[in-house]
Amino acid sequence: MAFTLSSSRLIFLCFFLLLCNGLSSSSSSSIKHHRHRVENHNYKEALTKSILFFEGQRSGKLPPNQRMTWRSDSGLSDGSALKVDLVGGYYDAGDNMKFGFPMAFTTTMLAWSIIEFGTLMKSELPNAKTALRWSTDFLLKATSHPDTIYVQVGDPNMDHACWERPEDMDTPRSVFKVDKNNPGSDIAGEIAAALAAASIVFRKCDPSYSSLLLQRAITVFGFADKYRGPYSAGLKPEVCPFYCSYSGYQDELLWGAAWLQRATNNPTYLNYIKVNGPILGAEEFDNMFSWDNKHVGARILLSKEFLIQKVKSLGEYKEHADNFICSVLPGASFSSSQYTPGGLLYKMGESNMQYVTSTLFLLLTYAKYLTSARTVAYCGGSIVTPGRLRSIAKKQVDYLLGDNPLKMSYMVGYGPKYPRRIHHRGSSLPSVTTHPTRISCHDGFSMFSTQSPNPNDLVGAVVGGPDHNDQFPDERSDYARSEPATYINAPLVGALAYFARS
Repeated sequence: MAFTLSSSRLIFLCFFLLLCNGLSSSSSSSIKHHRHRVENHNYKEALTKSILFFEGQRSGKLPPNQRMTWRSDSGLSDGSALKVDLVGGYYDAGDNMKFGFPMAFTTTMLAWSIIEFGTLMKSELPNAKTALRWSTDFLLKATSHPDTIYVQVGDPNMDHACWERPEDMDTPRSVFKVDKNNPGSDIAGEIAAALAAASIVFRKCDPSYSSLLLQRAITVFGFADKYRGPYSAGLKPEVCPFYCSYSGYQDELLWGAAWLQRATNNPTYLNYIKVNGPILGAEEFDNMFSWDNKHVGARILLSKEFLIQKVKSLGEYKEHADNFICSVLPGASFSSSQYTPGGLLYKMGESNMQYVTSTLFLLLTYAKYLTSARTVAYCGGSIVTPGRLRSIAKKQVDYLLGDNPLKMSYMVGYGPKYPRRIHHRGSSLPSVTTHPTRISCHDGFSMFSTQSPNPNDLVGAVVGGPDHNDQFPDERSDYARSEPATYINAPLVGALAYFARS
């Protein structure tokens, strides 16, 4: 697209500015669920709680200022099986496992949230940075040995056979790694992206730490690119079906290169993207963004280089980004996305809310880029303004916080009605403070099978969400809908910061 201001484009620009100032278009066929509206939401409170959640997922030695006080130290010998220090990091969801792949994606999305919307977080910005650093400190440990990345701590099958607090876990803390003989370009590419993105966050407040993150990102990306292969090929029994690399490793290589380009502005990475982009799947269409599939995220990220940095050679990524936007517009003839009767984006039956939060983050971020470039998205002959994208994102956030048929918040601790029996070991069992006696592997199942509310609120946790008919049974055994995860919350942090800005 040319950037000349012809008379017709000048007229359009005036029209566009009007739209951005509050007259954004709305499709008559869009999903309407205002009848479910409960009240104006306190986005600042939701933001605070979405960040607090990460303290409940901490592994390792907890600091004196730990606010989620029903949690205690855990996993203090992690890594000892291979004589490495792998203490720290996050448990990914409701279990006691440390899966490196989703943890790295969580890290990238926390960093991206801060990069795009950190100035709007105000008093919560230090807490967001703390949550990010808890993860990057662990990723630095996991990548401290050349050509080796420690990608997982714990035996998932044995862990999932138990229902016990992380403070009590006695299942094997097995350590799994990738190296040049058993490569893992996907997880290495994601870790490189995470470290590069985080280096931007800490650049001004902690330059030495930022430099360490960036240099490690460069090294890890070099490993990912040189020794190519999916990590689940060599570790299938350990990582599948939990976090298999279903989309391959090509998306993570493009994603990692895109973040290194943004962090370094080094022409080496721009050239890498130009040469390898088509090979790594730039032409492939995807309308899903997740811990496994980064194609859409990379396209949105690279569209900024075209829109704002004026890197004309990357114009195709703006087109790809527009295609993604078109695919999620509710009610549009060209949309390929499904919505529940109540208006929630519905991608998958298991942990659907992760796709909701990742998508609405991309909508807000792309709206920011389009606004900065004073342009719009194009869907065939239709114009989609940044205001329209923000409106769609807001409806998704509001649904999550309670504007839905059940009038239920899907964030624990937010609003008068929220999930009380989430699929989460530490939350569902009495804390060490109130029950100092150890709860063994199988003893915890007596609590698991009850209808009693969880004794500990994992405040800020967003669960998998309702089914395709907006129904939510709130049952502990229903992990597909009742389990929280770090990668559900991470993109939501940025979105809530945007809506809490006023």
